[in-house]
Amino acid sequence: MDRNQDLQAIMGLIMYGGEAKGYAVQAIQAAKQKHFEEADRLLAEATKSLNIAHNSQTDLLAKEAGGQPMDVSLLMVHGQDHLMTALVFIDLAKEFVDVYKHMM
Repeated sequence: MDRNQDLQAIMGLIMYGGEAKGYAVQAIQAAKQKHFEEADRLLAEATKSLNIAHNSQTDLLAKEAGGQPMDVSLLMVHGQDHLMTALVFIDLAKEFVDVYKHMM
């Protein structure tokens, strides 16, 4: 993987991690309005985006595991932050949607 591919993978973490979190937030808002089918659809979209971000991370991890060290940049840290935030938000969004379904 060359430097350009590294940057593409890092940007995948940032873009798709952020997108996944955004879908999770929208899912909570939809459930709050009793739009449960929409909430479920948004959670599915969040998971798709999360998987793309995770694949970007896996590419970077495989490179390093293969003996090609990665430079840790601010962009890399930012990308990891987006991915981890998305993971947590999706887990919480699923719980919130479930709670709203049981309340209403």
